[in-house]
Amino acid sequence: MSSTLFRTKNIEQSIQDTEEPEHALRKSLSALDLTVFGVGVIIGTGIFVLTGTAAKDTAGPAVSLSFIVAGVVCGLAALCYAEFASTVPVAGSAYTFSYASMGEFPAWIIGWDLVLELALGTAVVAVGWSGYIHSLLDNAGWQMPEALSGRDGASGFGFDILAAALVLVLTAILVVGMKLSARVTSLVVAIKVAVVLVVIIAGAFFIKGDNYDPFIPKEQAVEAGGNLQAPLIQLMFGWAPSNFGVMGIFTAASVVFFAFIGFDVVATAAEETRKPQRDVPRGIIGSLIICTTLYVAVSIVVTGMQKYSKLSVDAPLADAFKATGHPWFAGLISFGAAVGLTTVCMILLLGQSRVFFAMSRDGLLPRFFSHTHPRFRTPYRPTILLGVVIAIVAGFTSLSELAELVNIGTLFAFIVVAISVIILRRSRPDLERSFRAPLVPFLPILSVLASLWLMLNLPAETWLRFAIWMAIGLVVYFFYSRTHSRLARPEEGAVTNSR
Repeated sequence: MSSTLFRTKNIEQSIQDTEEPEHALRKSLSALDLTVFGVGVIIGTGIFVLTGTAAKDTAGPAVSLSFIVAGVVCGLAALCYAEFASTVPVAGSAYTFSYASMGEFPAWIIGWDLVLELALGTAVVAVGWSGYIHSLLDNAGWQMPEALSGRDGASGFGFDILAAALVLVLTAILVVGMKLSARVTSLVVAIKVAVVLVVIIAGAFFIKGDNYDPFIPKEQAVEAGGNLQAPLIQLMFGWAPSNFGVMGIFTAASVVFFAFIGFDVVATAAEETRKPQRDVPRGIIGSLIICTTLYVAVSIVVTGMQKYSKLSVDAPLADAFKATGHPWFAGLISFGAAVGLTTVCMILLLGQSRVFFAMSRDGLLPRFFSHTHPRFRTPYRPTILLGVVIAIVAGFTSLSELAELVNIGTLFAFIVVAISVIILRRSRPDLERSFRAPLVPFLPILSVLASLWLMLNLPAETWLRFAIWMAIGLVVYFFYSRTHSRLARPEEGAVTNSR
C-alpha cells in the first residue's frame, strides 16, 4: 500500500493533461491580471478591521511592524510558490505541487484541506460583505426584513439573501470566463485601492505625534488558560504570548496574518496564464509587495489619528475619522470594504473551483467534474456545484467562529509547498525552473518554521475542527479516491513515479 500512497504524478504528464481538449482551460491571463487578482483577494476585511484589534489589544502603534513580520512570513512562502508555479503551471496550486513531489496521499490531504478552507473562506467573506451592505442600507434609512438578512434573532431563522445572491452572481461570472472575471476584478480592485489611498492621504493630515508615544507599549503578560479557546502552544507548554512589548509585535503578527490570506490563490490560475513561467512569479510577489505596503501605511495613519487604546475593534478606520470630526468618511470606508470583499469572494471561489477541478481530473474526485465548458473553456461543473453549496451555507450560517479554519488551512498549505520545493530540487534537479527560490533549503525551512509558529498561536478548538475534517478526508480517500485515481489506471495513460 505504501507504494500507492506515495506514487507521484510525473510533471511532464501533469502538463500534458492540461492539453487534453475536454480538460483544457483557456489561457488568457497576463502578469497584470494575476497581480490584480492577488491584490483583489488580499485587500479585504483585514485592512478595514484587523488593524484596530491588533493595535488595541496586542501591539499598539507598533502594529505596523507586525504587518511587516506577517508580510515576511508570507513572502517566504511566496518565493516557494513562485518557483513551483513557474515550474509546474497546472491548476491546483499546493495540491498539484505536492502530487509531483511528495506523492498522492499527501496531495490528497492538502487538496482536501484547500477545498474546505477556500469554500469556507468564500462563505465567510460573503457574509461579511452582506454585513457592510446592510450597514450602508441602514445609514440610508432602508431596512430589509430580518428573515432575509440572516439577523432574525426572534425566530432563530434567517436567510442572508444578499450573501447568497453575491455568491451566485460571482459563480455566473466565473462560468462565463476568466477574462471577464479579470475585467470585473480590475474595475473593483481599482475602486477599493482608490478608497484605501484616499484614507491614507486624507488621514495623514490628522496624525498627531503624541498618539505614537509609546510606539511599543510596555509588555503585559497574558494569563495561561486551559480551554479550547486558548492557543495550542499555551495548552502544550503552559506558555502564553505577551501583549505589547517586543513580543507583542510577533503575537500581533499571528492576528494580522489573516489579512494576507489569499495571495496563494494566484498560483491556482497558472494553467490559465499565457506565459506562466514568467508571469506567475511576478503576479504572486508583486501583489504581496503592494498589499504589504498599503497595510503598513494604513496602520501608521490610523494609530497616528487616534490613540491605540481608543481604537475601535470593529471599524477602526471609520471610527478614527469620526473622532476627527469627519463622519462622512465612515460611509466611504464601508463602501470600500464592501467593494473589496466582492473581489475577495470571487477569487476565493475561483481558487476553490480550480483545486476541485484538478483533483477530479486526476480521478481523486468524480471525473464528471473534470470537463470544461465547450465554449467558455472554464471548469463550469465544479464552479456551479460549489457556488450553489456555498451560497446555501452563506445564507444560513454566520460562520464567524469557523473563520480561523481558513487560516490553519492556508498555513498548512504553506508548509507543504515549502517542503515540496526542497524535495523536488533533490528528486528533479533537471527540471527547467524559470524562477528559483533563493537559499534553498534554508529559505523553505525558515518558511516552515514561521508558518508552524503562527499555526501554534491559533486556538486548540481550530485544530480540533481541522482534525475532524481531515479524518473525513481519509475515509473518502481510502474508500474512493485511491482506487479511482488515474495513477491506479495505467490504461488511461497516466505516468507515475512509484516510490
